[in-house]
Amino acid sequence: MIWLVLSISFSSILYVIFKYFQVFKVNTLHAIIVNYIVACVTGFIAYGSIPNATQILEANWFYYALFLGALFIAIFNIMALTSQKNGLSVAAVSGKMSLVIPVITGMWLYDESIGWMKIVGILLALASVYLTSIKSKDGLKLDKKLLILPIILFIGSGVIDTTLKYAEKMHVPDGEEPLFSAMCFAMAFVLGILVLIYEATQKRFLNLRSIIAGVVLGIPNYFSIYVLIKALKNGMESSVVYPINHVGTVLFTSILGILIFKEKLIPKNYIGIVVAIAAIVMIAFAKA
Repeated sequence: MIWLVLSISFSSILYVIFKYFQVFKVNTLHAIIVNYIVACVTGFIAYGSIPNATQILEANWFYYALFLGALFIAIFNIMALTSQKNGLSVAAVSGKMSLVIPVITGMWLYDESIGWMKIVGILLALASVYLTSIKSKDGLKLDKKLLILPIILFIGSGVIDTTLKYAEKMHVPDGEEPLFSAMCFAMAFVLGILVLIYEATQKRFLNLRSIIAGVVLGIPNYFSIYVLIKALKNGMESSVVYPINHVGTVLFTSILGILIFKEKLIPKNYIGIVVAIAAIVMIAFAKA
């Protein structure tokens, strides 16, 4: 359980850092790309050495790292577009509700336990994500012409979580979690270089502020993935890990928003927090 608590903590820290990006007017896209190489280097340090190319190319998990790296940067851009076109709440709900994909996959592929308490807990988790994320009394407002964006975000986020679980279970040996995590970020950085080249053609250049922001983001970002893999690898079912991780992150982020940024919550948000706590308790108790 300690790995899951750490995963929630690191994921929540990322949201706080992103909030400060707005305060200091950081180019989020540039900082994200820098963060990938910082996360990669952090992974090599955690692994204890820099592997040679042959070791990486011959690893059973190499193609999964390549696939996940591509998804990391692609889904980030979709998230940014969804936030811009449909609003932050829509992006948050679409990304977090994707937990249903790895949950269903876990029950189907790995014969994970299922019972009424876990099912009710998962349904409460979905409800809490919606209630905690909305910032308007009128609920979510969707632009039907741009509905494809939250749909892609929902599917893409779910595929990332599902692939992480499959790679961890089938292809990542004990002790190689830091290296696997590092290479996922390395692949994302390679693709990010292409984005930076395009940005340069548009006269949007990487600056010191974005580099510093990327360094600050990269270390907790690496550990958010690493400890999540450790939680999955230490015998916890994905149908338990992902609901608690997603709901716990939404819950802790809301609390940090109140304490640090003095954010105002509407009544539905407070209801969502209570429902989130109930969901976590039910899912955890069902596991026990």
